Amino acid sequence: MGCLSALICYYIHQWLLSNYFSDFYSFSKYIAPIIEELMKAAFLVYLVKTGKIGFMVDGAIYGFAVGAGFGFIENVYYMFSLEHANIFFWIIRGLGTAVMHGGTTAIFVIISKLISDRYASTRLMIFIPGLIVAIVLHSFFNHFIQFAVLMTILQLVILPILIILVFQKSEKILSEWLELSLDADVFLLDAINRGEFSETKIGRYLHTLREKFSAEIVTDMFCYIRLHLELSARAKGLLLMKEAGFSQASDLDIKEKLAELKYLEKNIGPTAKLAISPIFHTSTRDLWQIFMLEK
Repeated sequence: MGCLSALICYYIHQWLLSNYFSDFYSFSKYIAPIIEELMKAAFLVYLVKTGKIGFMVDGAIYGFAVGAGFGFIENVYYMFSLEHANIFFWIIRGLGTAVMHGGTTAIFVIISKLISDRYASTRLMIFIPGLIVAIVLHSFFNHFIQFAVLMTILQLVILPILIILVFQKSEKILSEWLELSLDADVFLLDAINRGEFSETKIGRYLHTLREKFSAEIVTDMFCYIRLHLELSARAKGLLLMKEAGFSQASDLDIKEKLAELKYLEKNIGPTAKLAISPIFHTSTRDLWQIFMLEK
């Protein structure tokens, strides 16, 4: 996706330079960073909105991968444009480009994911702060392109520190989330199995939905909740086993349960799904669990 973004930007840049801009250096400082960061961000916005990025560290990995792909295509272009450049030039130019594109895109996703988790939202507005930071950093790098050696060294020092901090923060959030959320899932599953679900607050809430939906839809909603909780607990259990160093036994009925979950989700419809979303806090991390099980 990063390579594709670079190819699209190439044609956009050529069109803009041919029709609207004559000063290439001003274009590279102020216009190109906006277009390039927008194109790189497009696929990552999709990943966040669809719940395929569960934690900040996921965003950092995806973001750096997209940025590195973009930098690869950009370096291929320069390779054909600058035929007489020496190896030292390519160490600085090639490495600097890859690190810059990977770093700015990773920072965009990290900031966006933090805001998304904090406000439990995936609206487009939450992506604006991260995008602004990425554009500013990109523009800053292009302003001092003549100091490529210094900029590359700074990036090689700062970016690893940033990634380490992200890993540490993400690991802490993961541990806290597993302990608290797993307990909640097990408690609700136990209440359902003992026939005491209707006595819980969640059970009483589901009972009130009978006034808004048919009996068949409410039954499917209950089955959806139970299956979602079971899969959620199973996914968290697999993560705990992996963290403890145990091998994961194959589970042949996972695909059947996931297919049933998708069927129930389609059957109850988007309105009913929104109505029951407060029950199990359908955050991007919950969606990420299902995505992980599917893989």
